[in-house]
Amino acid sequence: MSGLHVDLGLIQKYNVAGPRYTSYPPATQFHEGFTSGDARAEIAATANPPRGISLYFHLPFCETLCWFCGCTTVITLDHNRGQTYVGSLEQEMNAVVPHLQPGRKAVQLHWGGGTPTFLRPAEIRQLGAAIRSRFPYDPDIEASVEIDPRRLTEDHVAALREAGFNRASLGVQDFDPEVQQAIHRIQSRELTEQAITWLRAAGFRSINVDLIYGLPHQTPTSFMRTLDSVLGLGPDRFAVFNYAHVPWMKPSQKIFDKRAVLPSPETKLEVLKLITERLTGEAGYVYIGMDHFARPTDELAVAQANRSLQRNFQGYSTRGGSDILAFGMSAISQTEGAYWQNLKDLPAYAEAVARGQLPVHRGLKVSAEDQVRREVIMEIMCNLGLDFARLGRRLGVRIEEKFAAEIDGLSDMEADGLLRRSSQGIEITDLGRLLVRNIAMRFDPRLPTSGERRFSRTI
Repeated sequence: MSGLHVDLGLIQKYNVAGPRYTSYPPATQFHEGFTSGDARAEIAATANPPRGISLYFHLPFCETLCWFCGCTTVITLDHNRGQTYVGSLEQEMNAVVPHLQPGRKAVQLHWGGGTPTFLRPAEIRQLGAAIRSRFPYDPDIEASVEIDPRRLTEDHVAALREAGFNRASLGVQDFDPEVQQAIHRIQSRELTEQAITWLRAAGFRSINVDLIYGLPHQTPTSFMRTLDSVLGLGPDRFAVFNYAHVPWMKPSQKIFDKRAVLPSPETKLEVLKLITERLTGEAGYVYIGMDHFARPTDELAVAQANRSLQRNFQGYSTRGGSDILAFGMSAISQTEGAYWQNLKDLPAYAEAVARGQLPVHRGLKVSAEDQVRREVIMEIMCNLGLDFARLGRRLGVRIEEKFAAEIDGLSDMEADGLLRRSSQGIEITDLGRLLVRNIAMRFDPRLPTSGERRFSRTI
């Protein structure tokens, strides 16, 4: 894809609240009527051939709170809590493994948080060995870990490689000193470069950098300095997130309202324009969609070109057709027929797994109708269009007939240059990649009324 020109007026037109579609139906639909017995049945369900397993471990601890953060975290300086938590994760795995059919392999592993590198190197090795002893790894497993460069040592990196990791995602957000002070996260470029150097030397094959636009004091000029500085580090991928200001869910974000330091919507859009045009232009990254960019040779871009890209609670993924088994407080699992989320309170989670229980808090059984719509929405989100015949054969429905009303309702988006329709399918344009959430929303009958505060804005 050549450099993309962004029309700010058009982006503003479609800047409404909507799901990120890390699942369909989204997590806002989960309910407490889904039980641990339901989860056990889903884990035990057989598939022919057996589906791969994507393993997710939520490691919630951070030493300090970044004020923009929307994650489920536990703030503490007591690193002994990491050792106790690893024990809880082992207990939860022991409760899950007996229900799995034999022969299933882990094709993907992800540690998120929080800060997974809050764990001491010995605990990383312990958890890595505990996982491998319970789940056979596919030889080509994609194993990724989220890293805070401020809490990283060379021994951490060595331990992560011993645990099998080959990809890393580093939080940067912004290098501007004024922005860092405002968000309570001080991290120098030198520290970040050191972390990347260690990871490259250890054999990590892909490195992602997270940035956030819409943070306090950001301007187009200041953010371009950050972007150019990060480009100098040569990451394989970028995740450039729109700051989600949801103080009704994350009270720490109220500090930004009190200080009136957030950039205007117009400034945010100008930053987004510069990011997209810079990365897809001379920087040479492929725009995967939404907030993800990758080098043309990276697995993410290759998977999209092969139409094998998928999307889950960890974002875009290269291992489609897998069930997600998620461990730790608040972690979300996914099978073909259901989603379920673990208890969000750490003491309650630890108590449940100590009793040998699955720590299920809420979930959702996915209806046959939801499964069809999920495939349609994920095709839009991941593969940037709909091939009616190909998708219809897979789902056993005539897409152009079942979704005739939705397809007819895309005329305004086609007129705005976001997509092209034909008798064979729908093709999302380069401009439409920015607004892929909005396009997917047209196929979602579960969207709440406009007055409900459930989602961040799409841009």
